[in-house]
Amino acid sequence: MQGKQFEEKNSRRWAEYEETLNKVDKKGHDLDVSRVPTMFREMCADLALARHRMYGMPMNERLNELVIRGHKIIHRRAGGTWEVLFRFIAVDFPVSVRSEWRLLIIATLSFIVPLIGVAVAGFYWADFSWIQAVLGPQMMGQLDMMYGSEDDQISNLRSEYGSNFMMFCHYILNNIGIDFRIYAGGILACLGSLFFLAFNGVYFGAVVAYIHTACSTEAFYTFVAGHSSFELIAMVIAGMAGLRIGLGLLHPGRKTRSRSLMDAGIKSLPLIIGAALMTFVAAVIEGFWSAQDIPAMVKYSVGIAFWILCFLYLGLAGRGVNYEKGGQSAA
Repeated sequence: MQGKQFEEKNSRRWAEYEETLNKVDKKGHDLDVSRVPTMFREMCADLALARHRMYGMPMNERLNELVIRGHKIIHRRAGGTWEVLFRFIAVDFPVSVRSEWRLLIIATLSFIVPLIGVAVAGFYWADFSWIQAVLGPQMMGQLDMMYGSEDDQISNLRSEYGSNFMMFCHYILNNIGIDFRIYAGGILACLGSLFFLAFNGVYFGAVVAYIHTACSTEAFYTFVAGHSSFELIAMVIAGMAGLRIGLGLLHPGRKTRSRSLMDAGIKSLPLIIGAALMTFVAAVIEGFWSAQDIPAMVKYSVGIAFWILCFLYLGLAGRGVNYEKGGQSAA
């Protein structure tokens, strides 16, 4: 085939490809870009063939320019750091949570059932021996110090941590450490994540039981009201991420086990990163709001508002976006 015949045969396809690139550059709305990668590969093949058959510099230069433009469009940066972060918070994280709704149910039940069971048992079986077996005398002493009296709560917290910022740092170290232990436990065929979720449920249930038995319930609930939604939901989502890792190990399908584990790790990243961000927000609230001398009704109202906000955010944010297709409209 001569160069002129080659150009006549493919000129319409080249013109369509160039027109598509022009529209992409102008960021036109309602533009279907699904065929751009295929068209780009075809242009690469045409350029290679034109060079191999030596169809001349003008054709080679034109095809080379079109290939370079296509490469820049396909591989250009998706957006700045803040744009990527905003999209992750507004779309990717809540959509990934909803896409793993089965794991959400399992992780929630693994945590909430032991918590409620132990707390209810404490109301009807107020025996300190089993509570002490769970909490230990040191933790019981700390609970007495922090919540033994509503009047002493603020001063005791300030004397222990020194400042709001130091409280914030302590909660970051403690709570994110818990989340990542739950996440890492998934590598033990899901059993580690399930164990840490159940263990924390039992532990928090014992705390609630002890508070109702020996401490000031108002001092406790006014303190935890503000940050509890972010902290507890983040813990459950960290468990979801760990379960996803474990399932990748248990059910590789037609993939090799190492490849399945790698894919599961990638799929779990939005969950654990989102859980870490929620834990960070909880630590900010816990350090700079929860221990402030604010009327109880205000703290309860803010706490209820945060719970509602979290449920609405995880349930509604990013709707209409197909997570599996990288953020394109499900329609």
